[in-house]
Amino acid sequence: MPQLITCLNEAGLYGWEITQTITRGWEFYFIGHRLDQHRAREVSETTVRVYVLSEDGKSLGTASAVYPNDLWRIEDVKKFTEDLAYRASLAGNKPYRLQPRTAAHTQHDNGGKWADTRAVAADYINAVRSLPETAEADVNSYEIFAEAKYRWFRNSEGVDVEEFYPHSFAEVVINARKDGREIELYRSYDSGTCDAAAVQKDLTRAMRFGTDRLKAVPTPALGSIDVLFSTRDAVNIYEFFTERLQAGMIYRKYSDWRVGEDVAPDATGDRFTVTAVRELPNSSRNTAFDAEGAPIRDTVLLKDNVPQAVLGSRMYAEYLGLTDSFIPSNYRVSGGTGSEASLREGRYLEVVEFSDFQVDAVTGDIFGEIRLGYLHEGGAVTIVTGGSVSGSMFDFIQDLHASAQTCQYDNMEIPALTRLTGVTVTGAE
Repeated sequence: MPQLITCLNEAGLYGWEITQTITRGWEFYFIGHRLDQHRAREVSETTVRVYVLSEDGKSLGTASAVYPNDLWRIEDVKKFTEDLAYRASLAGNKPYRLQPRTAAHTQHDNGGKWADTRAVAADYINAVRSLPETAEADVNSYEIFAEAKYRWFRNSEGVDVEEFYPHSFAEVVINARKDGREIELYRSYDSGTCDAAAVQKDLTRAMRFGTDRLKAVPTPALGSIDVLFSTRDAVNIYEFFTERLQAGMIYRKYSDWRVGEDVAPDATGDRFTVTAVRELPNSSRNTAFDAEGAPIRDTVLLKDNVPQAVLGSRMYAEYLGLTDSFIPSNYRVSGGTGSEASLREGRYLEVVEFSDFQVDAVTGDIFGEIRLGYLHEGGAVTIVTGGSVSGSMFDFIQDLHASAQTCQYDNMEIPALTRLTGVTVTGAE
């Protein structure tokens, strides 16, 4: 590493960044509940990014590459640096300054502790093994990746920080069967450590969804109807807010939201507050610094539907004249006022499984193909499948209702229930 830094400093660059990540982890692969294989691994990767200013000083180019672990000879390190600088010189944007060193960098100290990956893996295994399986629904297979990460970041502006944080990932396949028919449901979980209770709850629901899916009838053409979201797909709805407050979206005019201007002044439903937060329990993104070395801190982005701050990368933040910006890692959404009982009143469709659900932060369009839903009307519940939902978030935020109770999906804490008014539902018939 000293040779690399020496070569970067001597290359006449505008600036440079080095990110080294070391990952220690355990992997487990199960067929049913039988351990098929497992392994421990340690991987180290170093990424180098260089910045080159054009001769007229009007353009700043950048390029990055993974630094080979077997690169030791000084002439090879110089060639690596020169090749990277040449690539950076081929294209560019308006110049901007790299992240400078601040007091927050000096104060940071996380103790240098590796996460206990064995304990994290054991929590996942115990959570899956304790599921209430039946002859109609059970676990087909699952994979667990429990990781402890170390990240070291250094740049030419004097930033030099390191931190440790956990990351885990699990994939579970559920089988459901009825009358000779069988389907699979897939679930995946990104997290820091394991929230065993949340995993158990979600997988128990998935087994019920699987058996219900085999009882479903085609979704009728419902026209305009309220749609209730009670699963992970609701994250896409709230990412509409977070993405439209990104510096890059605003600079490129993909978003017309502005600080101090109500995004839905005529709204008759709930009004939401969105906060970028440094930490959430069990989030896989509890880092103290973003990918460019900027300190992450709790910051209110939206308060009662009124933007309070815009955040983003160094480039777009500087273009917009923002100071102390950073790339957010975790979000907390609040502002729902409803109870579960109130949100489940009247006629509505609760969709719990989509083959795909998308919310376009630029156009506001939503779209999703229904795999499983529960149609509530006249006190009766019909299990349905097929058809699709569509509409515009710009319309929905005028009369959007959510629960006061919240739940967390990795790096997003959101209302547990979200009800969109007047969604177009096409039928499968």
